[in-house]
Amino acid sequence: MGSERQERMKALGVRLRGLRAEAGLTGAVLAQRAGVGQPTVSKVENGRMVPSFDVLDRLSRALGLDDSSAREVRDLLVAVEAAADAGLAPDEDGIAGAILNDAVRSAWLVRSFQCVVLPAMLQSAEYARHVFQSAPNSTPEAVGRAVAARVERQSVLYEPGRESVFVLTEAVLRTWPGSPALMLAQLDRLLAVESLGSVRLGLIPWRRAVPVLPRHGFTVCDQQAVVVEGFAGEQLVGDPVEVAAYERAFDRFERAAVFGGEVRELLLRVMTEFRDLGDTATP
Repeated sequence: MGSERQERMKALGVRLRGLRAEAGLTGAVLAQRAGVGQPTVSKVENGRMVPSFDVLDRLSRALGLDDSSAREVRDLLVAVEAAADAGLAPDEDGIAGAILNDAVRSAWLVRSFQCVVLPAMLQSAEYARHVFQSAPNSTPEAVGRAVAARVERQSVLYEPGRESVFVLTEAVLRTWPGSPALMLAQLDRLLAVESLGSVRLGLIPWRRAVPVLPRHGFTVCDQQAVVVEGFAGEQLVGDPVEVAAYERAFDRFERAAVFGGEVRELLLRVMTEFRDLGDTATP
């Protein structure tokens, strides 16, 4: 994470902590009123976590901020995101991806559509390793830290109260790095995640026409922000009109997808095809 971004995170945290003190609230009371976990309040105030715009709005309302103060802290958050050059600057993992990580960590509802690469929250360690190795200026040490952090961060899938919806095209399953063995382990993980009560995993089979031609993957965090993913890195979209447009697009992809037993059947069929490839496949 760049030093400029760290300083802006600290500035946001210090201001929120000061506003909480002015309101005469403890961190625990603020967390309860805002409907967030106490660790979230602590991490934000100490500059160790970037809140989503939804979480920041909850904190602002719980603090009873007037329009001027609410706009001030929101501008501080915008400044934090502006300092995150996701294409070049390393994040806390040592690899680009800070915007997506921060947005997903602080969201209670995550909806992700992907048409080429698996969502970060569903990647196995080895799949993630190939993703990070393709990042600009990556080093073996940074890749190792990034993979470990990504796997640890996936624990949010199991936290009570969170909901995650993933919609993938079948092409995601067939655009693979490494080896067939890597993809067999990855598809096995998808089968395990699909069984979680807090997760809905949908797939758009190749035999179905997509409702709109996808140009890139994107992740909607709560109803407040969208992380758009491209070759140059990630871009945070916070404009309500644009967020609503992405929500409508996600709804269309979701309606085109299959879920439940049909997903498991498709995953098992693709796994059979990877087994048939065996060691004959050359990346």
